[in-house]
Amino acid sequence: MLGVCYYPEQWPKTRWKEDFERMRELGLRYVRLGEFAWSALEPSPGALTWGWLDEVLELAHGQGLAVVLGTPTATPPKWLVDRHPEILPVDREGRRRNFGGRRHYCFSSPAYHEETARIVALLAERYGRHPGVAGFQVDNEYGCHDTVRCYCGLCLQAFRGWLRSRYGQVQNLNAAWGTAFWSQSYRDFSEVGLPHLTVAEPNPAHLLDYYRFASDQVRRYNRLQVQILRAYAPGRLITHNFMGFFTDLDPFALAEDLDFASWDSYPLGFTDLMPLPPEERARWARTGHPDVAAFHHDLYRAVGRGRFWVMEQQPGPVNWASHNPSPARGMVRLWTWEALAHGAEVVSYFRWRQAPFAQEQMHAGLNRPDGKPDVAYYEVKQVSEELSLFALPPPVKAPVALVYDPEAAWVFEIQPQGAGWNYTHLVYTVYSTLRRLALDVEFVRPGGDLRGYALVVAPSLPVVREASKEALAKAEGLVLLGPRSGSKTEEFQIPADLPPGPLQALLPLRVVRVESLPPGLTEEAEGALGRFHLGVWREWVETDLPALLRFKDGGGVLFRAGRWFYLAAWPSPELLFALLYRLAEEAGLKPLPLPEGLRLRRRGNLVFAFNYGPLEAEAPAPEGVRFLLGGRRIPPHDLAVWESQTAET
Repeated sequence: MLGVCYYPEQWPKTRWKEDFERMRELGLRYVRLGEFAWSALEPSPGALTWGWLDEVLELAHGQGLAVVLGTPTATPPKWLVDRHPEILPVDREGRRRNFGGRRHYCFSSPAYHEETARIVALLAERYGRHPGVAGFQVDNEYGCHDTVRCYCGLCLQAFRGWLRSRYGQVQNLNAAWGTAFWSQSYRDFSEVGLPHLTVAEPNPAHLLDYYRFASDQVRRYNRLQVQILRAYAPGRLITHNFMGFFTDLDPFALAEDLDFASWDSYPLGFTDLMPLPPEERARWARTGHPDVAAFHHDLYRAVGRGRFWVMEQQPGPVNWASHNPSPARGMVRLWTWEALAHGAEVVSYFRWRQAPFAQEQMHAGLNRPDGKPDVAYYEVKQVSEELSLFALPPPVKAPVALVYDPEAAWVFEIQPQGAGWNYTHLVYTVYSTLRRLALDVEFVRPGGDLRGYALVVAPSLPVVREASKEALAKAEGLVLLGPRSGSKTEEFQIPADLPPGPLQALLPLRVVRVESLPPGLTEEAEGALGRFHLGVWREWVETDLPALLRFKDGGGVLFRAGRWFYLAAWPSPELLFALLYRLAEEAGLKPLPLPEGLRLRRRGNLVFAFNYGPLEAEAPAPEGVRFLLGGRRIPPHDLAVWESQTAET
């Protein structure tokens, strides 16, 4: 199904009826609205103005549109900030952030929790059983504008309480953090400060606990709203719209309180922010990198426990990246079908009409500021018509599991040990390589069930808890563990028996030294897979296991013990491709190297092929298949869909 984001409070009411009529005619089913409307709902303390929203909901319902109502807490109004200035967050430099944008609140503020509970209860009590309200989006894009981690006095007090609950006695904290180093010992939890503005770098364990605390605070705040919504709106859907390439919070933990996950898909903006060479960034400037949207579809399907929406789909140039090109013709249609191929239940476009004012006036919509249809409008119309041609079967389990750990991003942000080490980049490169081999991928959180997958890849898993070790041990397929796996304890210490710590039960080896390599410095490695030049990261390993790949100096790169493999270096693209191809073959899969820009995705008995490239591509479909969309020759920025006799893996 298709939807759109709409902001009736920003437009004259004379436009509302016509807008909803046109949405229905376009084939849209859902409308998200209200997530920034607090000042329109309550312009002064206690002066609630429900009338306009009553009318909006009746008009939308009259056109058969289902509304996803946003709780308006991402934008506390000026009167509330003036009444409670302490709700404003403080940045890591100790500066109070001001009113005038959005997300200007601290997750630890008791006053803001109280005001949030009040406005959400009022909203849910009035509209929770409205026949036109399908459900609620809680807040909007938690953490956007660097707002997960606040450094105010309220956070300090809450953090001390969190530490007391975690450690019980301050002596336990001292031991866990290694505070004997640099004379950092504490006599009481009340002495612990926030890990910022230190002369030298803060204690890494202190930082990691603060990152955990900050993520927990977001979850606590989200749960406050969810509990109210469930009480007043039983049976209505509840979701939140997560962001792309965002690692400041743990989405798996937060989404446990939601019915499903949503995310905001801006392929061109994300591609502009990726660490790509200039020529590659230019190649994908108007299409987005071929894996950037798919990566997040698969991630948030896992976060949503098998269910996800795209709550905001890019329809044209955005306003927030360093460069904001227009999508190539056909890409909005391609992105929509790609989301559906990955299992999206709804694709909702941001926004209905481009605003002619304020911060996002340069952000395109389905309609121009004058209300006339923009380019994407007609592509959405085409998708709406195509959706009636065939039914989408339920998604099936993918054959490859990718273990994704939000905490790993925090560990390596705190102590990268090399400017070239980036967890998200490593995970994305692994995912992209699997996709280039035409393999479908499912993300799995650490400790998640890995049974039933032919191949499991953990690009790096620095902290290995008991649940993760057990899940890896019970995995039925081949398992590849990347560098720095098992390299830290939960307390951010090197394991007593050296890395990979608890994984030595599966892989009898020890990492005794590591090094990071500057740009331009590589080490040659050779083995059955070929010859490769490896940079960024290298590990020295002691083991009786034979090395499947060795550096020229004899040091091992790749080791195997039964079904488990360990990679002791940052993989070059060539090594990663060769290794994953070989593992997929051994696992009984059928890896198929795809032309640049061509990607496949299977949904039930349907196979989707997406051509991101500038040239025509051939669909790798068997002879005699029935095409439901397109054909064997796929034009640039187009797609094809065909039926398989069985659900393919």
